[in-house]
Amino acid sequence: IRSVLYLMSNTKTNEEIEILRENALLVSKTLAEVAKHIEPGVATIKLDKIAEQFIRDNGAEPGFLGYNGFPNTLCISVNSVVVHGIPSDYILKEGDIVSIDCGTRMKGFYGDSAYTFAVGRVSPEAEMLLKVTKESLFKGIEQAIDGNHMGDISYAIQSHVESFGYSVVREMVGHAIGRNMHERPDVPNYGRRGSGKKLVDGMTICIEPMINIGKKEIYMERDGWTIRTADHSYSAHYELTVAIRKGKADVLSTFDYVEEVLKQKSTKN
Repeated sequence: IRSVLYLMSNTKTNEEIEILRENALLVSKTLAEVAKHIEPGVATIKLDKIAEQFIRDNGAEPGFLGYNGFPNTLCISVNSVVVHGIPSDYILKEGDIVSIDCGTRMKGFYGDSAYTFAVGRVSPEAEMLLKVTKESLFKGIEQAIDGNHMGDISYAIQSHVESFGYSVVREMVGHAIGRNMHERPDVPNYGRRGSGKKLVDGMTICIEPMINIGKKEIYMERDGWTIRTADHSYSAHYELTVAIRKGKADVLSTFDYVEEVLKQKSTKN
């Protein structure tokens, strides 16, 4: 009985899912706004200010700012930083890769999504890491349906990236989302098919593969936030919010806005 109650408490009504979608789409649009300014010579703190202004102008609050004491609107993670990088005076350079993770809070619910960008021209190795990590996210989403298990999502992500020789960060995972940014259950990026929590229609989760080009080990820097690969190899991170449904996941956030901006930028160059 307890496990059934646990699952039911994590399902959302259709009305709640629509508010989560509003948040998810605003996060998606914020990432696109930030994408317009990602280029060599830009300080990461500037991107943070752009995001905060955009979120507030659209009637929401930054979901990360002050969350457990986090000092900024965006997590900006460059190169070997996996997640939770703090915006700073660091100037983006040609060849960097930068994960931008963004959250909103509006109407009592949260939004959360992340995208890893290439800064100018990047190495073929970095380009492939980004491509495969993003592919793994969508393979995970394909499994996010009523009646499956969390391990089906996890296995889909892990098996795809490991087939390219990449490694999955173990300590950092995806999560359910709702009135709190991070709710139970966790959504690991590694695991066995058929294992873990059963997925139920109306659950809302953030799937977010964090994938290293080198070894899986990570460490936290002295600031208490920044998570870096132990071997200082590149790491990529993509995240979308989905509602579990029968037959096919309902993806609440989108990369379409970001990729439209990137397409426009590439045609200008």
